Amino acid sequence: MKLGVVGLPNVGKSTLFNALTNAGAQSANYPFCTIEPNVGMVSVPDERLEKLAEMYHTQKITPATIEFVDIAGLVKGASAGEGLGNKFLSHIREVDAIIHVVRCFENPNIIHVEGSVNPLRDIETINLELILADIETVEKRIAKVERQARSGDKQAKLQNDVLHQLKDHLLKNQPARTFETDKDGKQVVDECFLLSNKPVIYLCNCSPEGLKENDENIAKIRELANKENATVLKLCAEVEEELASLSGEELEEFKKEFGIEELGLPRLIKESYKLLGLISFLTAGEKEVRAWTIKKGTKAPQAAGVIHTDFEKGFIKAEVVKYQDLIDAQNYLVAKEQGKVRLEGKDYVVQDGDVMLFKFNV
Repeated sequence: MKLGVVGLPNVGKSTLFNALTNAGAQSANYPFCTIEPNVGMVSVPDERLEKLAEMYHTQKITPATIEFVDIAGLVKGASAGEGLGNKFLSHIREVDAIIHVVRCFENPNIIHVEGSVNPLRDIETINLELILADIETVEKRIAKVERQARSGDKQAKLQNDVLHQLKDHLLKNQPARTFETDKDGKQVVDECFLLSNKPVIYLCNCSPEGLKENDENIAKIRELANKENATVLKLCAEVEEELASLSGEELEEFKKEFGIEELGLPRLIKESYKLLGLISFLTAGEKEVRAWTIKKGTKAPQAAGVIHTDFEKGFIKAEVVKYQDLIDAQNYLVAKEQGKVRLEGKDYVVQDGDVMLFKFNV
């Protein structure tokens, strides 16, 4: 599962990516600094793993991970090929969700492609390019489906109706993710793999001073995001890049200086994980404590298959205890004696934080 870091040039995407991954993505003060996407795997912060490791006296902790892709800055006209736009849009097509970095800081030393800082205008610029690319995709799909609909294919007629409604929606400069339809219509939309249908987090990149202030622009971004059912986060990529290299007392002093209670990056990573519809179930023992990534709604056999395909094929039962119940009991056997450990079968839907032990036939 991949998240694409998207935005106009010079909004702080690569700085944010460096902070996230310590991968050394190139960051410089000119457009198209990043042409080929930088890719980095990022650990998902999970305080539960540390506590389980203490309980089981294990030194090996393996967190869940997600993949971030630093995509080059889009510009106005990208959907028509401006600024290598077609190439950049194809990179966005390959990700599952979007981190839309919005510049909310003033700095005369960092050029803005539009000549001024205006977050809502910048969001509109990016969204419009995605929408224009989507209109082209939908028109191609309509041309194909209309021929089938005319021949009397009922399924094709349904698709044709939905696609025309979707096109009208896009022509009003509304992203596909705000298009309302029924379950069958949603399937038609999903099969188009539209850029503006991807879930999004609007990430407001502020100045260090801006972290302490209530910004009118950010209030407007929140208003826009509410209409799209999107998430808004606020951080300073420059500060987060510095914080990523600090620890202990030095980190605490720095946080105090900038009035930061919680670091922005862990919040972003957790929200990104949630945005992708992902949860973690946990396994714990003396050898390793580990978080395993599954889609929300996954059943026990398929969760077992994430560990090993043989576990899914030979699945019998799963011993399940809620993380908090296990912590409260302070011991797996005690939790079992308290009746907190349950035996679950093939229809059990795994919950976030379930600590699981699978039983299977070899």
